[in-house]
Amino acid sequence: MSTAIQINKPTPINITKQILLFDRNSEMNPTIRALEAGKMVLISSFYSDGLLLLRAIKKHLFRTMPDESFREQRAFRSVYQKLSNLVVIEINAHQLAVKKAPSIGWLEKLYPETSDFFLPFPQIQGLNSAWQWYENGISIPVLRNKVHPYYGTYFPTRFDHIELFDNWVKRYDGPKKTAVDVGVGSGILSLLLVKHGFQKVLGTDTNPNAIVGLTEFMGDTKVSRKIDLEFAPLFGTFEKQTELIVFNPPWLPKSQNLDSIDQAIYYNDSLFPNFFEAAKQRLLPDGKLILLFSNLAKITNVSTAHPIENELQRGGRFALDRCFKKRVKAASDKTNRDQYWRSSEEVELWVLVHK
Repeated sequence: MSTAIQINKPTPINITKQILLFDRNSEMNPTIRALEAGKMVLISSFYSDGLLLLRAIKKHLFRTMPDESFREQRAFRSVYQKLSNLVVIEINAHQLAVKKAPSIGWLEKLYPETSDFFLPFPQIQGLNSAWQWYENGISIPVLRNKVHPYYGTYFPTRFDHIELFDNWVKRYDGPKKTAVDVGVGSGILSLLLVKHGFQKVLGTDTNPNAIVGLTEFMGDTKVSRKIDLEFAPLFGTFEKQTELIVFNPPWLPKSQNLDSIDQAIYYNDSLFPNFFEAAKQRLLPDGKLILLFSNLAKITNVSTAHPIENELQRGGRFALDRCFKKRVKAASDKTNRDQYWRSSEEVELWVLVHK
């Protein structure tokens, strides 16, 4: 892995003009109008004041925007993101410059070159949550040890598709010399491949944080000698043919410019055609191509297209061996969103072979 990889991290804000100060005694409606006019607002007293303002923004948008269908929820989130990221907070000596604020280790780990700067409050929230996940680890039902996801690295919060993959790979009776995990992310599929006896796994990812984080997580262990990582799209410099290729792609077509985390959730038009073309060249004649997917785009009316079905019907490269499906568990009662589609959501494991 190259040591020249540049980590993705929130960009410090350069404040060059007067900024509106906000605390719990500030008037809320004028503050929200200022945000809608594109003005920045600085949280100046308590950390909780930032939480108060973000709740007020959300409440304001609930009154003024529909938030029922899947598309409406995406539009709602887009406007909320725009307004909330105008709410900023100051960092001094790698600590938040407000009272009763959490201590966030990422501020020093990701910004060693500067200790004083400003960041959007939602980015601070993300850094804080990510630090808790990184420090405490996340239990994955099918892995013995917790994973400690690096900042800016996608990790699953539901595990139906992971369980589906674990059940498949534990029954896989083919050769286990090499495998490729395209889009390695937090490394769960690669760790499962090693757990079930694969001698060598190559993991690639276009997100530098995934590569840096997983390298750090593995350290100098037996696992690190079985998993090679490369910061690259698709198969990177890997040219040899392999008996197994695993791909857990994004499940929704993109609707806007994507950041590094969104790229794990939304795919562009070229992803699947490029992947299948490259996979054709790198899969051994008797090898298997495994894709984890979902019917989410169809049941939420985001798209009627299914990229794997499209490949099988028109690609001319692969044939279907098996397709396993698993009904997704119900959404948490804690969420406020109307996720009615969950009752018909299924995750899918596709096993493809050469035609």
